[in-house]
Amino acid sequence: MTRRVEVGMNLLWCRPGVGGSEDYLVRQLLGLSDNDHEFELRVFAPQGFSERHKHIAKEFPVIEAPSECVTRAVRVALEHSWLPIVSRSVELMHHGGGTLPRAQGKPSVLTVHDIQWAEYPHYVKSFKLRYLRTVVPSSAKRATRIAVPSQFVANSLVQHLGVESNKIHVVPHGMEKQLGVNAASPDTLRRKYSLGTGPVIVYPAITHPHKNHRFLLQLLASDYAVWSDPTLRLVLTGSQGHAEADVMQMVSALGLEQRVVRTGYILSSERDGLIAMADAVVFPSEYEGFGAPVVEAMTLGVPVVCSNRTSLPEVVGDAGIVLPLDIQSWADALVAVRARRDELSSAGQTRAAWFTAQRSAAALVQVYREALT
Repeated sequence: MTRRVEVGMNLLWCRPGVGGSEDYLVRQLLGLSDNDHEFELRVFAPQGFSERHKHIAKEFPVIEAPSECVTRAVRVALEHSWLPIVSRSVELMHHGGGTLPRAQGKPSVLTVHDIQWAEYPHYVKSFKLRYLRTVVPSSAKRATRIAVPSQFVANSLVQHLGVESNKIHVVPHGMEKQLGVNAASPDTLRRKYSLGTGPVIVYPAITHPHKNHRFLLQLLASDYAVWSDPTLRLVLTGSQGHAEADVMQMVSALGLEQRVVRTGYILSSERDGLIAMADAVVFPSEYEGFGAPVVEAMTLGVPVVCSNRTSLPEVVGDAGIVLPLDIQSWADALVAVRARRDELSSAGQTRAAWFTAQRSAAALVQVYREALT
């Protein structure tokens, strides 16, 4: 009989609105619950996690911290005081938030989602930048193994932090089997968000500067016929980021209040419904460690138009329209989407079929095994 090995997963950084990085680990947990392996997972999370992720709490023991961990200071304090006590019995610790506590005396796996701060430091507040420049390289050095979502991030760790490549393992995002099953209906969403009867495009991203929402607003305000269509609605989902005020100010300055719909953070049922009804998911981000929304779109059979930056070409491959970030290159993108919709939908679903929660979990299991050898 195979010996069971207890693994702790530190998700103390998973507070509401975190977005893609939380989805990444939650989906891996779903995959771990479906796969056969020798590991017993215990999840350490903020207060309220079990209520937000009832499906995870049903499958795994979830030990909630005595705090919602809203601030970094509280999370770090708990990682150095509460976490070592409650995780004493585990043989391996998996830290999912990109940093490793100093109080770490056992084998460890560190998930690094990206190091955007190293390539775009001007987008990061000075205090946070100093923190990341100090803590992330130290964490990467001390971790037994490092899991990253893409080869792009693996290469970045080698280039910018000098991490040995044989220490890094790509564990791609994986979509859950039920993605889109509970999607809200188009009629419901059109009524709720006043989308009218015209075409809809969706950008599911937090309003951080590197997400480049301004690029789409410039397209909508351009003279290009498809983008300037008064019935076209651009739906911006995702939490409020550091560029929220600038984005909304630009919407107003360009007179786009009737054509841009800002939903903010929404439930997955509405997210899936909006994506499924869209002509396209548009993703002009300057930097992505992976870009899970493009796989969500492809899974749902929706064409993707994205930038050719960082990990996005690696993830989308030839299953979407990948373009340089200049206005002229995107001028006819929606025309191409409509002309090639069936082709792009089919190619996207074929591509997305590789990105499953089970495959992601299998890659993570292999990282656990290597960390313990």
